[in-house]
Amino acid sequence: MNPDVTQSECEVISNRKVGAYHHLTLAAPAIAEHAKPGNFLAISIGDMKSSMLLRRSFAIYQTVPRGPFGGTVEIIVAPHGPGSTWITQRAPHEKLDVVGPIGNAFKIPKDPVRALLVGGGYGSAPLFALAETLRQKNSRVEMAIGAATADRIFAPVEGKRSVHSLMIATEDGSSGAKGRVTDLFDNSLSAIDIVYACGPMGMLRALTEIGARAGVLVQCAVEESMACGVGLCMTCVLPVQDKDGVIKMLRSCIEGPIFDGSAVQWNAIGTIPPGTYGAHR
Repeated sequence: MNPDVTQSECEVISNRKVGAYHHLTLAAPAIAEHAKPGNFLAISIGDMKSSMLLRRSFAIYQTVPRGPFGGTVEIIVAPHGPGSTWITQRAPHEKLDVVGPIGNAFKIPKDPVRALLVGGGYGSAPLFALAETLRQKNSRVEMAIGAATADRIFAPVEGKRSVHSLMIATEDGSSGAKGRVTDLFDNSLSAIDIVYACGPMGMLRALTEIGARAGVLVQCAVEESMACGVGLCMTCVLPVQDKDGVIKMLRSCIEGPIFDGSAVQWNAIGTIPPGTYGAHR
């Protein structure tokens, strides 16, 4: 478990709509102080009488360790179901029960690299802080973002300043190139040293396959459902092969959410593959 994780009552500082999403800023000094690109939050839903018992998890978009509120954390929320919709309805000064920062972080090379950051929908959110970190290492940072429609592209103006180039693809052609974001690479990553990706499982799998053909490492932030966020419920497990070739069911909230894409058994997501360590024979 992330050694810096805390449970805090966080005040909503602002909540504004950005395209199809909501951008929330929370006063969370303890979390902001320790959060790294790739970490996430788990937020309690409703009040004491709520039937929504499980927390909802959200990748951290940005943090400001110091400021008028002591430190703030920003998240991007897509109102898909009752839980995420409830969060998008929170007004300034309301309080949220938040656990974070949770999970591991993207691994940052010591030396400058040519990095490609790929986001699907609001999966691009945690990549902007990562871009800033890579730029501080004098790396060249390119970004590609894809979504079904233009309103589901999350690419804030301030974020665009963090990258050397930005490519956009939408499935309906309403913004950027028409097609999927993985179509932008034409199965080639010849000018890239490392890929960082966050988005739907299908996108992560496709990028891993492209990376394997090019001999490029792909770090994937997986989007598994996380019910507890602290490794107890085991709902977010997925099959991952270790360095010895052994497949283990790892928890996205503890051992992840960042995994080497080549180690994830994409064909077996949602199952326990034969030969998995500890599985019933």
